[in-house]
Amino acid sequence: MILITGATGFLGHNLCEYLAGHGASLRALVRPTSDYAFLQELDVELAWGDLNDAKAVADACAGCREVVHAGAKFRLWGPWEEFYRTNVLGTYHTLEAACQAKVRRFIHVSTVAVIGRPIPGRIIDEEHPCAPLDHYQYTKLMCERLALRYHAQRGLPVTVIRPGAFYGPWGHYGLNRLLFDDFLHGIRIQVHHGRHITFPVYVKDVCWAIEALLERGRPGEIYNVSGESISHRQAGDTISRLAGKSTWRFNAPEGLMVTVARIMEILARFTKREPRYPLNLYPYIFYDWPVSSEKARRELGFRPTPFEDGARQTLEWYRANGIPGNLFRTIASALRRIPPNSLHVFIAQFDNLWRI
Repeated sequence: MILITGATGFLGHNLCEYLAGHGASLRALVRPTSDYAFLQELDVELAWGDLNDAKAVADACAGCREVVHAGAKFRLWGPWEEFYRTNVLGTYHTLEAACQAKVRRFIHVSTVAVIGRPIPGRIIDEEHPCAPLDHYQYTKLMCERLALRYHAQRGLPVTVIRPGAFYGPWGHYGLNRLLFDDFLHGIRIQVHHGRHITFPVYVKDVCWAIEALLERGRPGEIYNVSGESISHRQAGDTISRLAGKSTWRFNAPEGLMVTVARIMEILARFTKREPRYPLNLYPYIFYDWPVSSEKARRELGFRPTPFEDGARQTLEWYRANGIPGNLFRTIASALRRIPPNSLHVFIAQFDNLWRI
């Protein structure tokens, strides 16, 4: 029996489909408020609770031989307390439960993003220094180090996987939003002529790698798992061609895009909702991410799906499932959420923007 945390998330959804399709017996820790119907269709055993409930996590882990800890708060905006509670404390509860259950494998899902800002001219392998820049990156690095400490000090057989930026079915956030959702909404924007390098990984390749780590990953080790690092322009051109549309993009100046992000962040102070383009997107758009998965290739036999093939399958999923709501209606709805008595404060904040 394999316990999956984060089973109703982007990776978790794909992972449960993948492992169940390969005959694995799965148990998922889920909240009663989550959309878990697909897990029932897959005959996944459900354990009720969340990562903040230590007893629920321990009960879910009891009797399991392996744990894949994919549960985390992945956002580019929000208060530190929420990231710390879900990511760090949730990982602590899961590690403690795994020790009690004496599991034989513990796969901790981290992220390449823990490095923070890539060092120019250096390949991003597992030895690249980590200097996180935002709450998500900081807490994910804390989780990773905590998990490896449980291996070193308590003998828990922990292996860490650092995926690149996911794209594929069942996602509408992160890279999926930037490359697919925006394009399908007719938003065609690039910066620096799209020359910066991104680090996409087809989500089903991450599922394959997790299965391989469960079988033959080395405890105490970290594995990068990413596809070929390509430019934003290459990614955009490929998606446009596969969709049968023009490859044209508006080349937005860096200053304009940063200003737009700042305006959205000001709005978010009143709406209490994450802006579509938060400032924490900056490192992923304006830096180069040449990620190496050579270690996973050598030890696991990892062979990433070519971006064109993954993009084609992702577009097919969008066609089958529909495009999410209109972006401009979303913006208008956010504006309507600003309380009337806060409008003058918003105007003052907007005016201050031009003095930054």
